[in-house]
Amino acid sequence: MADFQAHLDELRAHDVSVLALSTDSREKARETVEQDRLGFPVAWGLGIPEDADRIGALYETKRNIIQPSEFLLGPDRRVLHATYSSGPIGRIAADDVVKLVGFLEARAQART
Repeated sequence: MADFQAHLDELRAHDVSVLALSTDSREKARETVEQDRLGFPVAWGLGIPEDADRIGALYETKRNIIQPSEFLLGPDRRVLHATYSSGPIGRIAADDVVKLVGFLEARAQART
């Protein structure tokens, strides 16, 4: 989440909103927001397996975690890009989102 915070101005320049989802309790999520000085919402209390199943994410009931799952939604809320991981490796970096959005914007402008 700190990576997305570090690129938040760039993302907002492309009219991208950021929202994080967490299985953490409200208190733990608030600690993360304050510690990392996050300027975007963090939804807390996601349930396993119901919420993980809704987004198609892998999860571990033993540790009560949902593995990283990232989505880039278009203005129509259609999924433009999705990344699912089975562990801590494979997360999409905020800089990659900035580049992808720039690419999609340029492609849309070329069509007009």
